[in-house]
Amino acid sequence: MSKQNAAADPAFLKQQRTRLAAMRDELMGRNSAEAAGRRSPKADEARELEDDAQDMAQNEVDINIDVVEDRRLRAIERALEKIDEGTYGLSDASGDPIPKARLEAMPEALLTIQEEEARERQQRR
Repeated sequence: MSKQNAAADPAFLKQQRTRLAAMRDELMGRNSAEAAGRRSPKADEARELEDDAQDMAQNEVDINIDVVEDRRLRAIERALEKIDEGTYGLSDASGDPIPKARLEAMPEALLTIQEEEARERQQRR
């Protein structure tokens, strides 16, 4: 690739790999703990309509959180792949360099800010 990789510094890549692996492990651990701790109704427990409504609302929130966390986990795994490929710090969409400050703030960034904003605008339509 002819584009300059802003994250070509080996010490920076090592630091980012460590951060990304910790983020992945935290997300995976949280998902496992939440799945194990999900409340199931007991047979001898009285149920009220309000309980069902609260459960449905909480279930919707949980599903939305799971979607966001799954998306973030995929981005983290892709960023780790990019480190192995030698393309970390380059946009998946254009190959343009992602500023180091963005990678420090969001190690799993796969797009430049402008590309991310354009993607979000497109998704809102």
